[in-house]
Amino acid sequence: MPVMQRFNIAMKRDHNKWYKRIIAVFAVLTVILLGYLLLGGAKTDKGGKGKPSVLATVQVVGHKDIPVYLNGLGTVQAYNTVTVHSQVDGQLMQILFHEGQDVKKGDALAKIDPRIFQAQFDQATASRAKDEASLANARLDLKRYEKLKDDISAQTVDTARATVKQFEAAVKVDQAALDTAKTQLSYTTITSPINGRTGIRQVDVGNIIHPGDANGLMVITQLDPISVVFSLPQQEIQKINMQINKNDEGQQGDLKVFIVDTDGHTKLAKGELKLVDNQIDPNTGTVRLKSTFRNSKHVLWPGAFVNVRLLLNTIENALVVPTVAVQHGQASTYIYVVSAENKVEMRPVKVSITEGMETVVVDGLKEGERVVTDGMAKLHDGDHIDIAGEEKKADKAGDKNSADKKTDDKNSGDKKPDGAEAHRKKHKAGKEQ
Repeated sequence: MPVMQRFNIAMKRDHNKWYKRIIAVFAVLTVILLGYLLLGGAKTDKGGKGKPSVLATVQVVGHKDIPVYLNGLGTVQAYNTVTVHSQVDGQLMQILFHEGQDVKKGDALAKIDPRIFQAQFDQATASRAKDEASLANARLDLKRYEKLKDDISAQTVDTARATVKQFEAAVKVDQAALDTAKTQLSYTTITSPINGRTGIRQVDVGNIIHPGDANGLMVITQLDPISVVFSLPQQEIQKINMQINKNDEGQQGDLKVFIVDTDGHTKLAKGELKLVDNQIDPNTGTVRLKSTFRNSKHVLWPGAFVNVRLLLNTIENALVVPTVAVQHGQASTYIYVVSAENKVEMRPVKVSITEGMETVVVDGLKEGERVVTDGMAKLHDGDHIDIAGEEKKADKAGDKNSADKKTDDKNSGDKKPDGAEAHRKKHKAGKEQ
């Protein structure tokens, strides 16, 4: 074999060896890098061995009073709503209110042309005065005839007495007509029948209005107090009635009702339950309830949909945990309980009710125990955890100790040792001699 051919084969063999070595080195570096990324940043337990610790948040279990609510969707209704109509026919002459104005009972709202009704009133007044004069004359005649009854016939006296009664009846008829005319005349001034707020005006000045007009003059709604009608499932009726009957008088107003914001917790208004409807709606399986609220600040507005919470009762001294701590497994509900060594135990518990961010536990926990509220996804039974709050405290303490050590080192560096200072003084004295 020629020399050059043997040289090329040797070079090719060496090149393959170096190529394989480079690939092997890259493979080892890749494995080391992956291992560092996966496990290098995780913390281990106190001994530095075993499974890495998990950072978690814990909270101590305690007792407190928990209110029990029934939640429903309601509609705000005005306490009273009146469509104001004219009670007589006539031309609208004057508007005495502003749209959206708060009015009181008896306030004048509008005036209708009163002339024809004033004429009827004057006519009734004159007719009564005429009959009253005739009545007075008849009574005088009766007195005269009674004095002369021995000289005149009995028929004349009886006729005079009947005439007096006739005019007395006529005066009563006139009085009734006068009262009617006076009432009709009063209808020409339209007044507010309730305290409330006026709506949009439906008729302008100059129009002829009638008692039978469909829209009326305007609508007045009473906003304070105000009512809310809401619905609850029929299964809750028994609980509500039991709470009502606990009171000796059985007053529904003893149950408090709250209007809450869209977050479900912020209370906007507080009222009382006034009515549980006397029948259940068979189409929806719900029962309607009515409550009343003070509304001086106009937080509630007629027609609005609101979230309603009926306070059914309060569980006193209940064992409470954060709702986020409660986990639901296939077999049971469980909570991660933290021991004194910061190890977790997956403990089955029995819960009663959940109210917002808190859940009542009736079995499986004791007051003062710590439960995990964050970081449960990475936990298993028996794992060691690092508590978030304690880690921060430790870091702050370490930073403080480090700063104190640096300060001490600096001070010690600035100050020379006593032996070195004595040697310097001795050397200086020798030179002077």
